[in-house]
Amino acid sequence: MNASHDIYLHRIHAALKKLGADPLLVEQRRLPVHREAQTLTPIGLGTDGRDKFATPATARAWAAMQNAAWADGVALILHSAYRGFDYQLKLITAKLARGMPLDEVLRINAPAGCSEHHSGRALDIGSPDTPPLEESFEETPAFAWLAERATGFGFRLSFPRDNRYRFLYEPWHWYFRGVRGPR
Repeated sequence: MNASHDIYLHRIHAALKKLGADPLLVEQRRLPVHREAQTLTPIGLGTDGRDKFATPATARAWAAMQNAAWADGVALILHSAYRGFDYQLKLITAKLARGMPLDEVLRINAPAGCSEHHSGRALDIGSPDTPPLEESFEETPAFAWLAERATGFGFRLSFPRDNRYRFLYEPWHWYFRGVRGPR
């Protein structure tokens, strides 16, 4: 570990403590730490009508994957992409303010500092025929296409059922790891 990592981890622990969570939750659940991306590029509008951003490599892979799906008659739409530490913390506090229990919130949202979205490499993907960020996405042709083809573009499903981090199943959440050879 280096000093920069220790400072970031301290920031994560402080945020968890402020929320009323065990500051050692990251270590207890063995959650990976994700730093905020330093270089981002626009990748289009999300379903909320706002510009979304990702790392340049993720942006290129997303464009190629979206175009390939379109060529196969499948529409992939973007719900969300990069979000920073502070935004992640705001998402969590908003859910708490609406009365959602903390343990439930932290099964839905990664603690600030542990979200793959910080890296600029995570995308929440959907299809026009399902509501955003709902498990019903797994029943769509878009999900079937992703399950079969996304790895060829460097993306993997981050949170399958019964995942090791104890997050809820998220069929819409895909993380860009990079391409390791010809498609």
